[in-house]
Amino acid sequence: MPTTTATATTTGQARPILRSKMFLYVTEFFSGMAVMAAELGASRLLAPYFSSSQIVWTIIIGTIMIALALGSVWGGRKADRDPNPDKLYMRVMMAAVWIALIPLAGKYLIIVVSGLLVVTVSTNFLVAAAFISCMLIFVPPLFLLGTVTPGLVKFATDSLDDNASVVGRLSACNTIGSILGTFLPTFVTIPAVGTFVTFLIFSGLLLALALTYFIASKVRLVASAVSAVVFAASALVSPMSGFAFWERGLAYEGESIYNYLQVKKLADRTILSTNVLFGVQSVTMKQPGLTGMYYDTALAAPALADHAESALILGMGTGTYARQLRQYYPHMRIAGVEIDEKITALAGQYFKEPQDIPVSTYDGRAWLAASKDTYDVIMVDAYQDITIPFQMSSAEFFTMVRQHLNPGGVMVVNMNMISDGEGSINEALAGTIASVFGWRNIVTADVPGTTNRELFAKKPGSENPNMPHQSGDGPHRSRTSDIVQAGAALRTTTFARTRDSNLEQAMGEVAGRLTPSSRLHHNAMILTDDRAPVELLGMHAIDELIAREAGPYREILRTKGIQGLLELQ
Repeated sequence: MPTTTATATTTGQARPILRSKMFLYVTEFFSGMAVMAAELGASRLLAPYFSSSQIVWTIIIGTIMIALALGSVWGGRKADRDPNPDKLYMRVMMAAVWIALIPLAGKYLIIVVSGLLVVTVSTNFLVAAAFISCMLIFVPPLFLLGTVTPGLVKFATDSLDDNASVVGRLSACNTIGSILGTFLPTFVTIPAVGTFVTFLIFSGLLLALALTYFIASKVRLVASAVSAVVFAASALVSPMSGFAFWERGLAYEGESIYNYLQVKKLADRTILSTNVLFGVQSVTMKQPGLTGMYYDTALAAPALADHAESALILGMGTGTYARQLRQYYPHMRIAGVEIDEKITALAGQYFKEPQDIPVSTYDGRAWLAASKDTYDVIMVDAYQDITIPFQMSSAEFFTMVRQHLNPGGVMVVNMNMISDGEGSINEALAGTIASVFGWRNIVTADVPGTTNRELFAKKPGSENPNMPHQSGDGPHRSRTSDIVQAGAALRTTTFARTRDSNLEQAMGEVAGRLTPSSRLHHNAMILTDDRAPVELLGMHAIDELIAREAGPYREILRTKGIQGLLELQ
């Protein structure tokens, strides 16, 4: 005779829909699917506000694992003390409704949390804001889903003779559901219908499961009806408002596999943003000329190079830099690399990207590894706020860039967070680039009125035999290197190559902002493929930026309280 456990009584008293146990396995399958879909949805919900860096991913995974662990412990105790399947499926239904409400309410909670923290938190703003947002939005439903597995084990196990087999089957169902919950959002639902509808799809499947149980059992029908109405209301309202819900008249708002995308048409320009709170990734001016942004400063690169016949842009975006090069250097051979093909599509639709410029849909570093072409100018513009790809910030990467430069060629890097001092992200990037190009071959130029800094690094050319070798470089050598001399003659060289007096004047102003390597810290961390903590360095830069911008508001809060802030409106 098999050893009968206490669950036999529970199973015998269970609802008819549970007697075959198949429904239990289906429940485990959809529970696992919903957990992973919610986790991936969390990253996409937070990314437009906090970036998609490793820091944010760590917070998402950590908080969700905590929620699941606590749910498992509590659910196991609950199943032992009160083995009632009605209560288990009620928790499933509550989790489904909560997840369905995330597209409707989640973005508002994120903005409220960010607004409160920006005037109260001095350091680690990103960590605090992302953690609190996750705790408020995702921990409750994931805690409820964490109770599912121990409850199902209780109802599915009849005896100790087969309990291991039952647990194994439940685990397999959960794992298979988790696999689908991982791949479907990333490759199917988010690119096709977006993050908000993705939440609704997977919460809807979970809700349908709970409703099936209650309708078949003829219990909790009122609660089921209320849940269905709430889900329907969220499904109708959520897609009507985007991530930037305060914006009106956006030309486009959508998502790709890699990014949140927003196109806004202004009176004088059209801009692309991948963050709802700050930052412009690409711009096209409605009238030809300079943009007033960092692209203008980056136009110094062709004049600093020995020749200006070819250019490669890593991080093509919608082609702003390519358009500027085409305008002022019409005979230059230009190529672009952009990992997000949806951005490339938007470039043609909204930004008048030149059709004769080839754009490869590829990771910038992987493209360099596969190409043998060389260029006079290489623009590295792949950094977005804290989202700095470590593989495109290491010494190994910049070595590859150097190999693809012609002798006398110039690399220009857009560093979009002005952060100085020992241990800063810009110091690390400058030091890493100097380890490849040599300190004497580097100058920087801050962009007025922005947080951008352009770094120019020149590969010694055959026409400049006296350029120093890397082994002899030092941060305190005189500023008589070739690149600094070129900076002094930047205006003259620009006009000689473009015959454009407006650009000549602009480059004269840029020349006045060029800072030689002697002012850069020479004990900087060298970033490598093995060690490149760009997220932590970037987080410190964001803390500095927030402290500088939010300082007056924090002082008002300290001296006058909340009423003082309200009086500013």
